Amino acid sequence: MVAIRSLRYDIAMSEKFLITGPDNPRATIMLAHGAGAPMDSKSMTAAADALAAVGFCVVRFEFAYMAARRTSDARKPPPKAETLIPEYLEAVKALASNGPLIIGGKSMGGRVASMVADDLYEQGTIHGLLCLSYPFHPPGKPQQLRTAHLKNLRTPTLICQGTRDEFGTREEVATYPLSAAISVFWLEDGDHDLAPRKKISGFSVGDHLATTAARVKAWAHDSCLR
Repeated sequence: MVAIRSLRYDIAMSEKFLITGPDNPRATIMLAHGAGAPMDSKSMTAAADALAAVGFCVVRFEFAYMAARRTSDARKPPPKAETLIPEYLEAVKALASNGPLIIGGKSMGGRVASMVADDLYEQGTIHGLLCLSYPFHPPGKPQQLRTAHLKNLRTPTLICQGTRDEFGTREEVATYPLSAAISVFWLEDGDHDLAPRKKISGFSVGDHLATTAARVKAWAHDSCLR
């Protein structure tokens, strides 16, 4: 059975980490949440459980604006992704992973991770980048691309994306000039949570998450952990 550890409070960083998975994993995956849901949302938890089930230790953390929502009725909108870069770097530093580390996140969290990946990769701090449902553009605004920095990305990267994700469908992404270091794994009929319509696709969200976890494991073995 996969071990699920409780929330750990890191006083030095004033951040909370939610750790799921075995004590001696081959690699640790650090995931940041999306713009509107916390690290323990249903979709983040399901993804973490699926990855832990194939042997990864999954560490989730929250940006300060999201953590503040837990103690305040005020619901401030998420800040611009670029402004969250220092917090992501602090999270990596605070984790101080001893083994191989892959960083990433869901939606916006993966986008922020992609902005810091190359520097950390060149330093030898991380081994790869995992983006779950990358927000290639805002919904309904396909011309506002968030792909400029992905053209020359050097970090081994896996993006897991639903074919009907409103932040970037398979047809749209096929036209983007992405780095050769990036692999895109498509989940048939998946939405921004990788969830398909079972009556249409024949798959459940559990099916897609299990398939995603298996693909992440194979990708990590082939591209990150050799």
